[in-house]
Amino acid sequence: KFFSLFYNNYLTLALFYAIIYYIFCEGDKIMDKILKLLEEDSTLTPEELALMLSKEVGDVKKIIEGYEKDGVILGYKTLVDWDKTDREYVSAIIEVKVMPQRDDGFDKIAEKLQNYPEIKGLYLMSGGFDFTVLIEGKTMKEVAYFVAQKLAPVEFVTSTATHFVLKKYKDKGVIYKTPEIDERGTFPL
Repeated sequence: KFFSLFYNNYLTLALFYAIIYYIFCEGDKIMDKILKLLEEDSTLTPEELALMLSKEVGDVKKIIEGYEKDGVILGYKTLVDWDKTDREYVSAIIEVKVMPQRDDGFDKIAEKLQNYPEIKGLYLMSGGFDFTVLIEGKTMKEVAYFVAQKLAPVEFVTSTATHFVLKKYKDKGVIYKTPEIDERGTFPL
């Protein structure tokens, strides 16, 4: 009788912990899975996500809408290999050293820099410089002009070092490569 009572209480407790785990951990895992899947392929529909995760479409839509409202999902972008188009452009990575402002640190400088439309990415760094700036322009001359006439003169910028991107091999987890063509001249599926 003692063993039976212990076993029943054990099952009840195990069930309770399983429910708590599912509510607090599995819910987070589903939400993380949705984010990871959308990060890999932002064209996935809520219906496709629901099917992939064995969830209700309405639940998936609510999670995505919540992420968009809370600013977790900031937007949906397409990664384009511009080298395979006729568009002329050049990318550059610029190391920027600054003198942080009293009370505001790097934030005020970042607010000023992020408003330039040429700047596609802006990161506060640790190490030998303070910011990494990613920019694009039509020509190297245009990028050099931006650095010399707009970026370098910004108050508290003490120096810059520009590195032009010669070729992209991988970006945002996507490998840039030419599609393979078989002997018949067709693309493999």
